[in-house]
Amino acid sequence: MFLAAPFLVAENGAAAPGIRHRWGALALLAISVAGWFWMNSGLVPINDGPFRLDGLSYYIRGTTLVFGAVISLMLWSQVDDSKAAECQALLLAILAGVNFTVAANDLVVLFLGLELVSIPTYVLLALPRRDRESQEATIKYFLLSAFSSAVVLYGFALLYGATGTTHFVGIAQAIGGNHSGEFSKLLPLSVALIVAGLGFRVTAVPFHFYAPDVFQGSPAFAAGMLSLIPKIVGFAALVRVLGISVADTAFDMNLDSLASIVKPLLAMLAVVTMLLGNLMALRQTNIHRLMAYSSVAHAGYMLVGLTIGDRGQIATGVSAMLFYLVAYGVMTLGVFAVLCAISPSDRPIKDLHDLNGISRHHSAAALMLAVFLFSLAGLPPSGGFLGKMNLFLAAWSEGTMLGKYLAYIMAFNAMVSAVYYLRIVAAVYLKPGTGPTTMHMSAPAMVASVFCMVATFAMFVSPQAIWDRARMKDPSAVVVVSPTEVKSSMSEAIDGLPAESPASLEETLPSSSLPQNIPGGISVPGERAGSTPSASVESGPPDSRSESTATTPESSAP
Repeated sequence: MFLAAPFLVAENGAAAPGIRHRWGALALLAISVAGWFWMNSGLVPINDGPFRLDGLSYYIRGTTLVFGAVISLMLWSQVDDSKAAECQALLLAILAGVNFTVAANDLVVLFLGLELVSIPTYVLLALPRRDRESQEATIKYFLLSAFSSAVVLYGFALLYGATGTTHFVGIAQAIGGNHSGEFSKLLPLSVALIVAGLGFRVTAVPFHFYAPDVFQGSPAFAAGMLSLIPKIVGFAALVRVLGISVADTAFDMNLDSLASIVKPLLAMLAVVTMLLGNLMALRQTNIHRLMAYSSVAHAGYMLVGLTIGDRGQIATGVSAMLFYLVAYGVMTLGVFAVLCAISPSDRPIKDLHDLNGISRHHSAAALMLAVFLFSLAGLPPSGGFLGKMNLFLAAWSEGTMLGKYLAYIMAFNAMVSAVYYLRIVAAVYLKPGTGPTTMHMSAPAMVASVFCMVATFAMFVSPQAIWDRARMKDPSAVVVVSPTEVKSSMSEAIDGLPAESPASLEETLPSSSLPQNIPGGISVPGERAGSTPSASVESGPPDSRSESTATTPESSAP
């Protein structure tokens, strides 16, 4: 449906240009229909073939649909009537590429998905405006994106050459069955090249240098899209590739996965990306460049979660990263949605001084902008605070000095980032009004802003639904039981053992039925050692733990 919708919109747009509201409504209708199918599809695991439908793909597909609707609303009034149909069609094609990428179970399919996101993005950057600044942004993004694609493809080729297959399960089997050490040099090189190529998409240092100029030369809706969609694609691809386990062919970012090969590289990228992004943002006076460096810094926070993998005791790194990806998307798109809503059609807001005194003319927009900036800084009560805390606890509870150092550095950078975010708030509320005074308000962009603000607070007040999905749980299979019921069922199982049973349960029960200890004193039978437990009093974000536990028949991890 997503692959057909862009052609439908583009065909109608060519036949009857000039009515952008029709094309915006049609794009939202396509996203809504896809959302209806997603909500009713449930989680039916499919692990064979070129596509993998699991908890990760289910989670990313849902979040992509929501963010796609928000970007469509932002785009609504940012392009003129003659180009609205093509822009909406390109957005739908990009969303289709995201879904293609996250469901990939093969290197070829993964690369095709990445390109399905990149190619429409080039056109979407160039289409709305034809000024020199916009053309420069498009050319820079195109050239550097092509280079990063070549690096990723070379890494894929080396991985294929080492293992003889492009299928993820086949790669895991080939590496797991290798006892001669012939992959000792080729494998780290291929994984490092893949991380470097995908680092461009997530704006990790030193692959970030295109971001400030491209953001500055792009309209607000395009800058918002660039701050989020490539990150979703890049981190989803990293989880897919680095989550290949060489021990049991499962997607589990443990000590046996490909992530362990490049863990020092990931940690170094996380530290440098956080520090450089925040320090460079302190010097910016252009709001788009400032948000570009903010995007770089937040990529560093997410790389902390990727470095930790599934080894956190309180919150696993991958789950915390996926949760924070949604929180980051809500608050970043919220900032750009406000800019889309209040920017005059003849003079878009670009510099910080354009925001001076905005609260006197756009009080509602100023309030929403302040909420998003506070959330980006990690202040409560917001989803940004909860997301940063989950990442911090995941790093701290990993049990290694590296994890604790990453937690300290992340906390320091969060404090640094508060300086430039609060500087924007001060310009909005405290400085004399030199910004636009006309009451230009885009209704679709305001709807997007209100939605993002509500979602920001909702992720703090009631984060459990998103957290469960970030842990790759099947929402249709969650059964809530009390600790008393768990204890009672375990007691009945023990009482039912034969009288002549040996003292050790390991000698009587099969290993698959033995309980594995997890934090909080609750034990869940049937979990593989080292995997993320499917039930625990720790099953939610640290500030939202309850007396109930959630169990699933099967636990699915990235």
